[in-house]
Amino acid sequence: MNSTECGRRFETTMAVKVATYDIDYANHVSNIVYFRWLEDLRLQLLEENFPLEELMAEGYMPILASSAIEYKRAIKLFDKPIGHMWIEKLGAATMQFMGEFRVDGVLTTKASHIGLFVDSVTQKPVKLPKQIVLKFENYNK
Repeated sequence: MNSTECGRRFETTMAVKVATYDIDYANHVSNIVYFRWLEDLRLQLLEENFPLEELMAEGYMPILASSAIEYKRAIKLFDKPIGHMWIEKLGAATMQFMGEFRVDGVLTTKASHIGLFVDSVTQKPVKLPKQIVLKFENYNK
C-alpha cells in the first residue's frame, strides 16, 4: 500500500496534570515527561480505535521506531495542558502519529512518532494489521 495521507484521523484529546515531580531545575516540565504524556496519548488513541489487547492477542506487538518533539513554549507547574494525538498517515508497515500540547489554546509542543508492529514470535516487523488499514481507509466515508 502506498502512503495514505489525511487530516486528524482518530484524534484523541487528554487533559494533562502537571505534577511537582514533572518540573525540572529550570522550573518547567522536563523533556522526559513529554514522552510519558505522548505515550499515554498513543495508548488512549489505540484503546479507543484499535484495542491493544486484541492486537497483542493476534501476535502484533507495538513498538515506537522514532520520535521528534519541537518545543514552542515551556509548560510550567500550574499550567493546564491539553494533549491531542492523531494518525497522520500509514505506510505498508508504519503509522505516523502526530501530537501536540496546548495551554489556553496556545500551541506549546509538537511531536511526531513513527510506530510499527513486530511479530510476537519472530520479533520482526510486519505489515500493519488489516483492521487498522481498513478502518483508516474508511474513516469518515
